[in-house]
Amino acid sequence: MATHMTIDCGVHGKGRVSAVVCRHQLDVHDRSVGFVENSDDPDDPQAWCSDCEAVFVQEGGMTDAFVDFNNFAVVCVDCYQRLKSRHSRESGGN
Repeated sequence: MATHMTIDCGVHGKGRVSAVVCRHQLDVHDRSVGFVENSDDPDDPQAWCSDCEAVFVQEGGMTDAFVDFNNFAVVCVDCYQRLKSRHSRESGGN
């Protein structure tokens, strides 16, 4: 059985399974920024926005410039799902 990193979420409570997103998904509330999931492992949820995806492709991977632009944030899996719903362009998130 895989061991999950957990965090204490101010919204969903203590000991929540963690996920990783870019800061743009946390900071932008007035529009969808896209939601590109970048892990095929369902036990390791990770995503970034469309702008981060463009920088990732332009840089050819996780360079220092990409990491600085992305500014990763750790959230709980419930917050991850909320962000996915808000920022997935297929669902028309806003």
